[in-house]
Amino acid sequence: MKLGLNLGYWQRHADDATEVVQTAERLGYDSVWTAEAYGSDAFTPLAWYGARTKRIKLGTSVAQLSARTPVATAMTAMTLDHLTGGRLLLGVGASGPQVVEGWYGQPFPRPLARTREYVEIMRKVWRREEPVTNEGPHYPLPLPGGLGKPLKLITHPLRPDIPVYIGAEGPRNVAMAAEIAQGWLPLFTFPSKISELYGEFPEGFDVAAMVMVAITDDVRSALDGVKMMLSLYIGGMGAKSRNFHADIVGRMGYAEAASRIQALYLAGRRQEAFDAIPDELADGISLVGPPGRIKERLQLWRDSPVTTLLVMGPRDERSLTTVRDLVLG
Repeated sequence: MKLGLNLGYWQRHADDATEVVQTAERLGYDSVWTAEAYGSDAFTPLAWYGARTKRIKLGTSVAQLSARTPVATAMTAMTLDHLTGGRLLLGVGASGPQVVEGWYGQPFPRPLARTREYVEIMRKVWRREEPVTNEGPHYPLPLPGGLGKPLKLITHPLRPDIPVYIGAEGPRNVAMAAEIAQGWLPLFTFPSKISELYGEFPEGFDVAAMVMVAITDDVRSALDGVKMMLSLYIGGMGAKSRNFHADIVGRMGYAEAASRIQALYLAGRRQEAFDAIPDELADGISLVGPPGRIKERLQLWRDSPVTTLLVMGPRDERSLTTVRDLVLG
């Protein structure tokens, strides 16, 4: 199992995480990942950290499809991959209608078909085999009826096969990721239920699962931290009629709880929404507690299809070292 560090969104109060990233690199972490929603972008922090490191891989978890056209993402990825010596892991995802329509002002039709088309175009750009064209309905190139002509990327990529990861939660989206990408970035992972929900994965396919980690003797407080995050995602990170985070929690066996959490959260009863989250759900998707407890629970992840553990939470050297020893030791 490989080990990565997920920094999440860059926030003003988080300042510069260069020292954290350099510590993770020195300790043998394989990768560091950044995110975007409707605040910081995912690529700029990676460029900053990439300029200050030498070995650690740099991942987006995830770059939103609607934020950029496929060729814009392909150009950004090619440039960053070149400047960092071939260290980019490009995670992309469709996000959800609340963000796509509310923030980007873009429609949200057929996310699976759009993702497939998006990835195909990026690979055409990087391969430079011929001027890029696309007859698909979502990203036609050149634009029909206009003055545009097919173009080829001016710069030769360092790697024409930049690894693509897909952030996916639905079974069909995960199956597509296993078909067209090098990896899958699940947000909430109940390790013992992955095979039951999604089946088998191809040899060499990277299941890079995000997991909240808290090394502490106060298990209650740590679980409450996980529950706070879950109440936001289940309750408020999606429209009432279409919340992919609530859907995945339902598929994990907590459909009734997810429905109640969302209803309470949207009604403004956030403490009750928090209280409605089962402890076993929070515990199942995280690794919290003293080192001995985490070591014991890590076996569930080792026995699952997960091949990379992307830890969220630890930032100080002592915690990063403890996690390294537990996962890689």
